Amino acid sequence: MPVLCDGQQNALLGLLPEEELNQLLPHLEEVTLTLGQSLCESGQPMDYAYFPLDSIVSLLGVIKDGSSTEIAVVGYEGVLGVSLFMGGESTSNRAIVQSGGQALRLKGHLLKKEFFRAGAMQRLLLRYTQALLTQMAQTAVCNRHHNLDQQLCRLLLLSIDRLPNNELIMTHELIANMLGVRREGVTESACKLQRAGLISYHRGHIKILDRQGLEERVCECYAVGREEYDRLLNRRQPVLSSSPI
Repeated sequence: MPVLCDGQQNALLGLLPEEELNQLLPHLEEVTLTLGQSLCESGQPMDYAYFPLDSIVSLLGVIKDGSSTEIAVVGYEGVLGVSLFMGGESTSNRAIVQSGGQALRLKGHLLKKEFFRAGAMQRLLLRYTQALLTQMAQTAVCNRHHNLDQQLCRLLLLSIDRLPNNELIMTHELIANMLGVRREGVTESACKLQRAGLISYHRGHIKILDRQGLEERVCECYAVGREEYDRLLNRRQPVLSSSPI
């Protein structure tokens, strides 16, 4: 399907100089991502990079017995496909659609070609990679040192930051898989948040009722990742120009 938007629904693409974004648009394909869809499996090469528009993708660390834990999320602020331009070609992580919606897809070899022109795209992708690594590192710290209530608040805030509204479709089982905990623990923590009037939950639909209340309960890990992204990828920062594809 040909691209139907101007690319600026993805914040990373929106930071490109207009001329360079226009040169990239013919190579972008708008696709629909569905809840639970796998975009990347551990050890398998990636053929495409994905720039989410209103969808969210979870990056999961997987161990031998099949258990997994979320290590980062990618939404409209970024791109799925860091391994393509960092030289790895494949990754040890799984990428699963956490919230369905639209994304722009770019062939992997074109992303690499644009990256190695050493211009605007390269600079943006390197900044984004640093922000993503910060999110991963902070997630590891959070999983080790903070309780499940705080981790759930962080997950909910990271998700609604990447959506156009305050409603999520997430079952307790999905959340448990992302956090690497038992489903019963998620149910208990979600009930606490609901009794406190912070969320409402019914049949996999979560509505955020009090964002400020979630921010008061969440650990510092949430703010660390958000502040690093804002520092590295601020629209006021100048971007180097680059050659066309």
